Amino acid sequence: MRVFAHRGYSGRYPENTMLAFQKAAETGCDGIELDVQLTKDGTVVVIHDESIDRTTDGTGFVKDLTFEELRAFNADAVCGGIHGFVPVPTFEEYCIWAKDQELVTNIEIKTGVYYYEGLEEKTLELVRKYGLEKKVIFSSFNHTSIIRLKELAPGIPCGALLEYPGLGNAGYYCNRYHFECYHPGVKGLTKEAVDNCRKYGILVNVWTVNDMSALEQVYEWGCDSVISNFPEICKRWVQSKER
Repeated sequence: MRVFAHRGYSGRYPENTMLAFQKAAETGCDGIELDVQLTKDGTVVVIHDESIDRTTDGTGFVKDLTFEELRAFNADAVCGGIHGFVPVPTFEEYCIWAKDQELVTNIEIKTGVYYYEGLEEKTLELVRKYGLEKKVIFSSFNHTSIIRLKELAPGIPCGALLEYPGLGNAGYYCNRYHFECYHPGVKGLTKEAVDNCRKYGILVNVWTVNDMSALEQVYEWGCDSVISNFPEICKRWVQSKER
């Protein structure tokens, strides 16, 4: 079972920053999950919330800020500034780093609240520019975004993100729309849904697995990946089971 670092090593470092990604890579995890949005001037940036209020020392919405304005805020403010100044990264900055890493990147397209015009195309352009086509998965809660990406890049795996409680016949659903993966929330996942995915050859990548009982359960059910804020702990446990 693979382990993805949720927004990087977000359990210990400021989420969705290069620091969190670099620290995640040091744990030996298999992949990184991150989120992309567009600034006012069309730069693809890595950030989870549509607002910057929770994750930086600034206020406002990503869509209303230029990249230069966004870059002035410190993402380490949520950690008390103990790591110094840690900016919000561009997705291109991440790609330049990721092209030399043995990691799979799960790219969540954040179009569920505000539909950014051209986000899918701009993100895919950067993936192709740095030769990452075989090292990424696209996912989104807005399934029109991954349908669009399937049209643009049929060979890149896509995952259907679902809120709780998810879908009971998720395997059929994903197969119907040519999605290779199902990305359910762990709290609503059932063995029946996992079995349905197995029936249709769909990979099950579960978020956000941060406690041992959940980790043990999804491993027992045969899930393919977990997405966790604590990749080091998860990876060590999985390795102990698979020796």
